[in-house]
This record gives sequence, structure tokens and C-alpha cells, in this order.
Amino acid sequence: MKPLIFIGLLFVAHFSSAQEIAKSQKGSTTQFINKTEVTIKYSRPVARGRELYGGIVSWGKIWCPGADSATTMSVSTNVTINGKELKAGTYSLWAEPNPKEWIFIFSTVHPIFHTRYPGSSKDALRLKITPREGEHMETMNYYFPVVEGKKAEMVLHWGKVVVPFDIEAP
Repeated sequence: MKPLIFIGLLFVAHFSSAQEIAKSQKGSTTQFINKTEVTIKYSRPVARGRELYGGIVSWGKIWCPGADSATTMSVSTNVTINGKELKAGTYSLWAEPNPKEWIFIFSTVHPIFHTRYPGSSKDALRLKITPREGEHMETMNYYFPVVEGKKAEMVLHWGKVVVPFDIEAP
């Protein structure tokens, strides 16, 4: 009888550890702009009182804005983002944050883990973006605060930093 109790306890311990809740929950958002489908898939890190930019996210170093597997963005047709063309497809997202200007990178490499930027030779698009300040956002979020006709604004928002993208889908 004792061996069966031991085996039962091992099973419960294994099952409990396998069911741990991830600290960065998976999230996604999909928006249609005109007839173009835009989908962002990412894991959503939580601030938890930490200093974000200049803290856990270093200034001037390429970082994946998300957690776990690299954040991806898919567009079903060619679009322009901040006036520059991005072809239909799926891209991993990377950023080099700085206090006054971010470089945002769309890489052709996906899927990929969030700590291994694939290098500039795989970049499909690089943008310089001026971030703005917003209300504190505890959990990282990508969303579309404005969608009108063929144009939309998408933002990356975490902490008090908001990084805007103007997307046009002709």
C-alpha cells in the first residue's frame, strides 16, 4: 500500500508543476484595416514594480517587445507603416529603445525565441519612431486606438511608454 501512496504523490507533484501559470500570458490582437487583416501575437510581460526602460530593458540594445517566443505581426496584404512599405507576410518584431527615439525592426525570421535577434541582414523594415508618454500600462499591450477607412494607428504600450505606428492598407 505504501508504494501506491508514493506513486500517487509523485503523480500529483508532477501534475501540479506542469500546470504552473506563466508569468507572461499569451495575447493577440487582430484588426482589419480596409480589407487587410493585421494580427499581432505575443506574450505579455508585466511591470510588477520594476523599472522598465533603462532597467530590465536596456537603452540602445535590441530587444524583443514581448516575452518567450518573439512577438510576431502578420499582414494579409502589402501595407505602409509610417510611410514605408511592408510586404504581406509574417514578421518577428524587435526594437532598440532610446529615451527620445526608438528603432523598430520587422524581421523576416519567425518563429524565434525572444532573446536572439536574427541580425540586420534579415530585416524587412526598420523605422525610427518617437515614443510618447501615456497612462501607466501594467501589462504590455498592442492595440489599435484609431481605425478609420484605410488608415489605423497601432501602438505598443507598456509602462508609461507608447510607441505609435501609422498603418495604411490601400
